[in-house]
Amino acid sequence: MTLWSGRINVEPAKEMMDFSVSINYDKRLAEDDIFASKVHVQGLLFAGILDNEEVTAMTKALDMVDSELKERTFRFDPSDEDVHTAIERRITEIIGEVGAKLHTGRSRNDQVATALRLYSKRQAKELARQVILLQECLLKRAKEAGGAYLPGYTHLQRAQPILLSHQLLAHGWALARDVDRIFQTIRRMDISPLGAGALAGSSLPLDPDLTAKELGFRGRFDNSLDAVSDRDFVAELLFDCSLLAVHLSRLGEEVVLFSSSEFGFYKLDDSWSTGSSMLPQKKNPDIAELARGKTGRLIGHLAGFLTTLKGLPLAYNRDLQEDKEPLFDALDQLMLALPALIGLMETIEFDLDVMASSADSPEMAAVDLAEWLVEKKVPFRKAHKIIGEIVRESLGRGVDLAELVAAHPDLGPEAVQILEPGVAVQRRKTPGGAGIKAVKEQLNNFSERLVADRNLLDQLDGINRE
Repeated sequence: MTLWSGRINVEPAKEMMDFSVSINYDKRLAEDDIFASKVHVQGLLFAGILDNEEVTAMTKALDMVDSELKERTFRFDPSDEDVHTAIERRITEIIGEVGAKLHTGRSRNDQVATALRLYSKRQAKELARQVILLQECLLKRAKEAGGAYLPGYTHLQRAQPILLSHQLLAHGWALARDVDRIFQTIRRMDISPLGAGALAGSSLPLDPDLTAKELGFRGRFDNSLDAVSDRDFVAELLFDCSLLAVHLSRLGEEVVLFSSSEFGFYKLDDSWSTGSSMLPQKKNPDIAELARGKTGRLIGHLAGFLTTLKGLPLAYNRDLQEDKEPLFDALDQLMLALPALIGLMETIEFDLDVMASSADSPEMAAVDLAEWLVEKKVPFRKAHKIIGEIVRESLGRGVDLAELVAAHPDLGPEAVQILEPGVAVQRRKTPGGAGIKAVKEQLNNFSERLVADRNLLDQLDGINRE
């Protein structure tokens, strides 16, 4: 029997049900649906619609269903269109006609939206927690790096020597923005839609403020039409997931490049690598490649869901059923990727000699020579031209750059010292830059940021249901 059998008294076509059912993937909302149903029942008691005996019976039945689901003894029926229908059906089987009162004052429209928001809040917090763990790993490796340095790149061409810790923290700060976005998304999704009904609320004396508080939301909806049709929080979380995936992809790409023989900066741990089915000598960075490869999948989820939303009229439309699969998959993929990347980054061995050797090429100090001239009151554009001509001559004639610098009337032996190994990286002075003093300050700032984000995450755990 369907939920609408009073209006449509024939069995739905099998092909229609096969196309429209969502229970195969929305089962994961069961915990949140049961929790929301308990709160809804208490709201019905407060409104005088249910008595204490009925509430006790419903609550016990909901607990029983919860246990059956967790113990995997719950039997789904072919007529169960979604997990919400399945739970209501089972409640009625357990306590009879009283169970038929569970849906009083509630539509599946606000019911589903409530469960999905509860689920999304919890999962978003766990996602932020995993990102912070990766940041802590990067911070640990950055501290271990000390004064080690390597080439910094633009256009994938060697540009300037930078501290390895600066390189690692660059990824850490990008991830910090991801955490901040997730926190902001949690704040905006933290609104209860329960009580909005199908679209216009209810004639019953329900109290959405009460149920919002009991559900752990910071407030309730302001407009019932908006409440049941709003999936901004899904789109926002999908965007957060997509951009996080882009940042993980960039980290993955770096590992792929730096662990190649052509670079040789990183050495992968055997436990976090794979081999080849044909080539005995291979050690492959599969984790990094999958982090890079799955990013397209997550971006596709975001683009697809935004397309689903773009032409929908108010209020609820069945199109919104398409919110769950992309969200669930995006979260699932990231919750697999993040621990794997943490393991990868924790065990990578840095070949500091190869890094330093690559960064000590005299041409890497070209801008430092130009800035040395600027300190001598030479206009930068003129200094840039002077050094550019010297570098061109060095490469064209095969003459050592230091020899040309020493012989140049505007430079000389004093400037040659800048070309010595490890000197250029120590010359960085600006805050936030790759110099030793600036990176030391950056390490402290990043540590403080992680503490603040951890504290904020703890606060979110404290005010919301676990």
